[in-house]
Amino acid sequence: MMFLQARLRQHPAFMDGLRALLPQAPGIAAWGMMTGVAMVKSGLSVFEAVAMTIFVFAGSAQLAATPLIIAGAPIWVILATAFCVNLRFVVFSLHLRDYLMHLPLVQRMWHAYLTGDITYVLFVRQYPHPGKTPAVLLEQEAWFTGNYFCNWLSWISASLVGIALANFIPTQWGLGFAGILCLIGIQCSLASSRLRIMAAAVAAVAAVLAFALPLKLNIVVAIAVAVILALTVEKIQPRTGAAA
Repeated sequence: MMFLQARLRQHPAFMDGLRALLPQAPGIAAWGMMTGVAMVKSGLSVFEAVAMTIFVFAGSAQLAATPLIIAGAPIWVILATAFCVNLRFVVFSLHLRDYLMHLPLVQRMWHAYLTGDITYVLFVRQYPHPGKTPAVLLEQEAWFTGNYFCNWLSWISASLVGIALANFIPTQWGLGFAGILCLIGIQCSLASSRLRIMAAAVAAVAAVLAFALPLKLNIVVAIAVAVILALTVEKIQPRTGAAA
């Protein structure tokens, strides 16, 4: 594919950009799987869901457009909805203009199509200012390409898995199951430290142990236990470090 041309793929910055997105990849994958399940469960055929995943490549727009497609809404309503949901990418493109304007139009279009929210954020944090020389511009493009390639691969593969699994998920689970996958995706994205992972694990155990409580109070118990534990550990750690 054009966005993986040899000069970018073989540049050391390509792998640096790819590795920079790896911590977020599980969350992206869970979100993609949820979107795949949601599309099929909403009524799209497997073929339609796969086509939308590959050609649209925009989770928020896919979820916003799917119920409109199922309801038979006019095409202009569907397009207008997707446009509004993705309007933020106009801002992204304006900011990235100085980084990529030296490239041919087709190549810029590839980059624009494959840019995601997380790629934009990570890229501008890594490179606050566009390069001034061809060598630096090439490095930035290679890093950018590696980063969004990891994002694209995580999203596409997980979405296709979600589409495949949707046919094996009991109908009575409905979109609630997709919602659970979405929350798992958010949790994976936020579990960036040992303390957060520990808090999530403790909350999960507490929620299961308190499952018999009425009014879903087990969720409240889980949150309370996790917060108390995290705050306690945060207070203990500085003292331990000072003693050492």
